[in-house]
Amino acid sequence: MEESELGLSELFKQFVRTFKNDQGDLVYFDNLRSLPVRGSRTLTVNYDDLLLFDVQLTKVLDENPLDAIKVFQEAGLVMMTEQDMSYAKQAKRVNVRIRNYPRGISIRELNSGHIGKMVGLAGVIVRQSQTKTQLKAGTYRCSKCGNYNTVEQVGPSLISPKSCATCNSSGPGVFELDPTRSTFEDFQSISVQERPEDLPAGQMPQTLDFALTDDLVNTVRPGDRVLVTGLVSIRQSSSGFGKLRSRVFELSIDANQVEVEAEETAELPMSEELTERFKKDSRDPWQYKKLIGSVAPSIYGLQPIKEAVLLQLVSGNPKTFKDGVRVRGDINVLLVGDPGTAKSQLLKYIQRIAPRGLYTSGRGATAAGLTAAEIREASGDFVLEAGALVLADKGLAAIDEFEKMREEDRIAIHEAMEQQTCSVAKGGIVATLNARTAILAAANPQFGRYDESRNFSENVNLSPVVLSRFDLYFVLRDIPSEQEDARLTDHILAQHRLAETSAESVYDANYIRMYIAHCKASTPKLTDEAMAVIRSFFLELRKASAESAIQITPRQLESIIRLSEARAKLVLRSEVTREDAEIAIALFKHSISMAGMDVETGKLDIDSLMTGKPKSSRDKMVLIMKIAEDLEKEFGSANIEEVTRRAEARGIDRNDARRIISGLMREGVFYSPDETTLKRTR
Repeated sequence: MEESELGLSELFKQFVRTFKNDQGDLVYFDNLRSLPVRGSRTLTVNYDDLLLFDVQLTKVLDENPLDAIKVFQEAGLVMMTEQDMSYAKQAKRVNVRIRNYPRGISIRELNSGHIGKMVGLAGVIVRQSQTKTQLKAGTYRCSKCGNYNTVEQVGPSLISPKSCATCNSSGPGVFELDPTRSTFEDFQSISVQERPEDLPAGQMPQTLDFALTDDLVNTVRPGDRVLVTGLVSIRQSSSGFGKLRSRVFELSIDANQVEVEAEETAELPMSEELTERFKKDSRDPWQYKKLIGSVAPSIYGLQPIKEAVLLQLVSGNPKTFKDGVRVRGDINVLLVGDPGTAKSQLLKYIQRIAPRGLYTSGRGATAAGLTAAEIREASGDFVLEAGALVLADKGLAAIDEFEKMREEDRIAIHEAMEQQTCSVAKGGIVATLNARTAILAAANPQFGRYDESRNFSENVNLSPVVLSRFDLYFVLRDIPSEQEDARLTDHILAQHRLAETSAESVYDANYIRMYIAHCKASTPKLTDEAMAVIRSFFLELRKASAESAIQITPRQLESIIRLSEARAKLVLRSEVTREDAEIAIALFKHSISMAGMDVETGKLDIDSLMTGKPKSSRDKMVLIMKIAEDLEKEFGSANIEEVTRRAEARGIDRNDARRIISGLMREGVFYSPDETTLKRTR
């Protein structure tokens, strides 16, 4: 070592041996001594502690981070050898990783002026390669004299000895790499993209490649939000012509430390004053009404829907039972409405105030774009790339024009909506990514405007499997009304005149965003009173279901529990009270009265959502199938006119009977060989 490096090494050793935290503990020396017990070879150092101990340490780290990290690691290995020589020989190195580096920049701010410097970056992992092994120090055997020569590997190309240090031999075929004496380290490449909330309006998100080595490999996965500290390096661009080497280089980061943002609110630092204000506001008996009134105040009305999306933003409590079964806490909401009812505007607003919000349109969304995709690189290897729902993990995904997605693409999100994972098995990659996100979807009616004479499932071009995964359903109607139209007109004119939110807004969007992020951290528990209210409501509807159509299932029971927990979170309560349960039940009743009603009988029938067919339609279908089968057994085939006549005699309208027969033929239950008779499909 040079004299300056020797002085830096001794200074770092002194820091590790003597630095104490606020509690008086030798935090770094204790961590160093515990490395053999933990089977680790990483010593994580806080930048602020280095600065507090001696500014010389941070000065060298800022000016020449590559050499400084190398000196720190060599000093760490020396100290490890003093503590446990056998483990030091086995580990061969001590990684010194720097956290809380103050020079944080965005990915798009990175330029050539940062080459060779250490920087801190925040982003979302969108792509991850498989783990590979790279040579760090190659030991070559000389074929002439049999001696070994060790060469440090720097850069992307393999470096072999120019000549033997013993016999001075050189030339092709003289040196042979000995893997058993060489030093290797694990290597992995990841791509990190700007966070959606950091993206400037109208800009394409920028992506940067990171190199993970040694124990950083496989510590993160696509969809994770990370804080990366690393050294900026360059690599030659792959673009070029023939043997001409391009003079264009690409920036990349050799990661020194990668920290996963574990909390939803990691990107929203809150002061003690703000936290105290939230606690004070939550004690206001009108706080819940004020919060609802502050959601998208420029959009007139829609109070139940604003209440629902407010509960959706904070969500219920996810639970993992002792047997490993996980129940989601996120609430999924579906909006179906006529054109011009502000569905898209509401989705855009909610995406902006969500602590982690992401907006996409169903027309431009594919299965791979929403979940995960396997991308083949130029090298031929497959890498995993995260989709929208994975990137919105622990946040909210707003999907507009939900009905315009292709059915095969919509099927891909079934798993994400209930199990909240995205599984991939392709190209040698078998992985499961987290997609713990609430989904707020908006769809247009199948016939342009919502038809009240049809059931909810008939108005929406969505499969029952997708519909069953939503907790709340809302229908937005555009019905002319003299009084309501006058209020709506006055509201819109006032908005355009003032060019600002209306007077009913109590809190601004930034307050709502911070308040929601604060509420999400709480985990209220169900009280006996709340459980009794929910239990009574569920059993009452199940009892009514025994006499007619099924009105509620355990899936809706879990939805009510989630809504009750979310209501308690919004007022910062540690327990779910009777009031919370009653408000959740009232909102659920409002939702299900719109979507779960059988228009023929006027009764609540949850099967119209769960299966797409209400009980009244299923009963008619079964009766017509029985009539057709009896005729086929008696005459060899069933005349369509005779089936219709007998169905009419049993109380089914002639037009309904023909519609049901056409539906059974489309589903392949029956076929018509001559357009006048029916036969069962065998």
